[in-house]
Amino acid sequence: MATFLYRLGRLAFRRRRLFAMLWIVVLAAVGIGAMNASGSTSEGLSLPGTQSQQAIDLLQKEFPQASADGATARIVFEAPAGQKLTSAANKTEIQSLVAKLTKSPQVSSVSDPFTDGLSRSGTIAYTQVSYKVAQADVGSAAHDVQAEVVAQGEKAGLTVSLGGNAVKDTASSQLAELIGLAVAAVALVITFGSLIAAGLPLLTAIVGVGIAILSLTVATQFFDMASQATTLALMLGLAVAIDYALFIVSRYRNEIRDGHEPEDAIGRALGTAGSAVVFAGLTVIVALSGLSVIGIHSLTSMGLASAFAVAVAVVIALTLLPALLGFAGERITSNRLSTRRMKDLERGEGDAGGVRWAKFVTRNPVKVLAVSVVGLGLLALPATSLRLALPDDSMKPPGSTQRIAYDTLSKGFGPGFNGPLTVVVDARGSDDPKAAAKKATTLLGELDDVAGMSDASFNKAGDVALIGAMPKSAPTSQATKDLVGSIRGQSAALHEDTGATLMVTGFTAVNIDVSAKLSQALIPYLAIVVGMALLLLLLVFRSILVPLKAALGFLLSVVATLGLLVAVFQWGWLKDLFGIDQTGPIVSMLPILLIGVVFGLAMDYEVFLVTRMREEYVHGADATKAIVQGFRHSARVVTAAAIIMISVFSGFLLDDAALIKSIGLGLASAVLFDAFVVRMTIVPAVMALLGRHAWALPGWLDRVMPNVDVEGESLRHALAAEQASTAPEPVLAGVAATTHGGMEHSGMEHSSAPSSLDSGSRGPGAASSGSPVPRHHRGRARRLPGSPNRQTYGETPGETRTPPRQPRTQGKIRGLSQLKQRFTRGSDATSPDPTDDHAPGTRRRRRKPTENN
Repeated sequence: MATFLYRLGRLAFRRRRLFAMLWIVVLAAVGIGAMNASGSTSEGLSLPGTQSQQAIDLLQKEFPQASADGATARIVFEAPAGQKLTSAANKTEIQSLVAKLTKSPQVSSVSDPFTDGLSRSGTIAYTQVSYKVAQADVGSAAHDVQAEVVAQGEKAGLTVSLGGNAVKDTASSQLAELIGLAVAAVALVITFGSLIAAGLPLLTAIVGVGIAILSLTVATQFFDMASQATTLALMLGLAVAIDYALFIVSRYRNEIRDGHEPEDAIGRALGTAGSAVVFAGLTVIVALSGLSVIGIHSLTSMGLASAFAVAVAVVIALTLLPALLGFAGERITSNRLSTRRMKDLERGEGDAGGVRWAKFVTRNPVKVLAVSVVGLGLLALPATSLRLALPDDSMKPPGSTQRIAYDTLSKGFGPGFNGPLTVVVDARGSDDPKAAAKKATTLLGELDDVAGMSDASFNKAGDVALIGAMPKSAPTSQATKDLVGSIRGQSAALHEDTGATLMVTGFTAVNIDVSAKLSQALIPYLAIVVGMALLLLLLVFRSILVPLKAALGFLLSVVATLGLLVAVFQWGWLKDLFGIDQTGPIVSMLPILLIGVVFGLAMDYEVFLVTRMREEYVHGADATKAIVQGFRHSARVVTAAAIIMISVFSGFLLDDAALIKSIGLGLASAVLFDAFVVRMTIVPAVMALLGRHAWALPGWLDRVMPNVDVEGESLRHALAAEQASTAPEPVLAGVAATTHGGMEHSGMEHSSAPSSLDSGSRGPGAASSGSPVPRHHRGRARRLPGSPNRQTYGETPGETRTPPRQPRTQGKIRGLSQLKQRFTRGSDATSPDPTDDHAPGTRRRRRKPTENN
């Protein structure tokens, strides 16, 4: 793979205009397709196999007029202080509003608020509006009528609010995304010290996300997709696209500083960092695609849409980014915005904070590991009290019309009124359906938590009945959950007596079934995702302990995050700090999404950080020094990527909705724990304790496993062998010496000089097997603007090493295919190209080969 990516990077660099144009064409094509797309997204939940879904299917068949899957809305009226809704003026106004709702488009029925929707105090009433279509299909004309009813009622002095799934949510603020992009830009500028280097990751991320979102919009014409799918794809696509581009650009700049020509540098960057990006992307895709195993359609579409956005980000990083780097040229290495400290670090003078931290951890691994594990363990303790529920109007922002309607109904009719239960009596197998319905009503009345019931209503055939039951407790409370279980438990007794069965459905029952299904799927999902990811990491690192340590560290960060969410949103700790007005269960989908999203990001950081450690280890560094060198090269990149993600997710804490706050806090804290506590603290501590055993792999497994070569070792062997086979000899070159920089070097000296393509690897014709392998790869040093003439290289503070002086290779550095062509023609592979006016050793006019010096 490394060799393929090396060639791909060089090709994209050389044919940058073609690659850029192809991506522009793709963006334009999906944009035109999205403009003409007529598909829509869905808010509904489909739960095959659950009792609530079976009841919904039965109602759709036996009560088609009830629109079991149709959207509903509650229009809530509250009288002014000191008045009642039954007064002549108020009653006339409400009846006028109900008449307007009856004539609204797509409405199937509207209840009379004065018949069965008036509170005992007479100050609060509601009307139930049922629509013929599902939530996603409620048109703008129907929403306009809702808004007109609210405006007209408030003009008459009434307090009118809207609840239910047919009500249109107010547009969410884009402040979180804007803050995230702003922080990402600042972090990238600080990391690279260059506007160009900082702008390229943002540009490629925007292009990739644009293509992904527009493609998903086109896909809605052919597939049923959840409305949240594009939101999650946008968030994840932006996150990983910045991460992947950041990693490749950082490696490219390092290769340039090591003395490689830009085209060769991008090939090497893709051959090493690009390989890590591919496997990191595969890990994220596996984690997100694993959401399909849960069996909830909305989660499946969210996972697959996000996986597609990640795949686009990987392809963009491997093709468009090298092309843009070709346009940027050597300006990518500009560091005009860097501080003096950053410039000193780039010259190898002193140690960065990440290096100093790695040295501290490797000196004190036991203490650091104990503190980190105990700290995350304490944070995880509240997770034992985790309760899950789907979001309802109680989680809407304070002051929103849905929240006002929810609170008003709770005040007028009790907390259980917002979570009514629909009890279905299936008496098709009963000899006396009416007696069965009466028996079911009696059984329901004996339950303590039932506040009231409606009379049974039958279908046309008279063998299926509907009974409305109102709990005394709130919809998300444990008491309501127990009540649903008790009602379903009565089904066996009813069937034994009458032959009929009981089923419970409605939003509250669906909520309970979804939460139960997600809770049951949590462990299998973890097992599948972690298991497949372990296999991928086993291929990447060729080690058993390193992937195992990565997975266990991730699990520790996840349970710590869940504990924090429980403490804040269920127990109310620090709720004033986060602006939470009331506590409640955690959104049932959040733990699953948290695992899928954060696992992918965590494995990104693991691959980026540990692949560089392995690269140093296979090049001869001992286990401890490999850890330090891995931090030297990757700590800044991982830190910048984590800060960007934390900032993006923390921006959602500014939202007024508790649901959005919980998602933002969960994702931000998970990245914080995993990146800084697990990856940059626990990982180096464990690696230091394991030493060389961390990279141990049984011989039989090593023989059967394919070598994916993420660190690019085979690529370095190939390049070193190619250079060795084409190294010029004095007789073949036809010249005895070459003068460069005032120093004379013989052709033999040139051929024996340390090669920048060697990288510590030995190819055919290299030294004998007993020669030591160099621990570090250093090519000829390119003098950057503002850098001293004498570049120093040191592995520890105070240690400097001046690289051996090398003559500049005469002519352009060739790719593998070009080197073969030059060698086949009988020319020296490093001799000047007669067609290149700018090659060293040539004049501005073209010269024939015979005119060579």
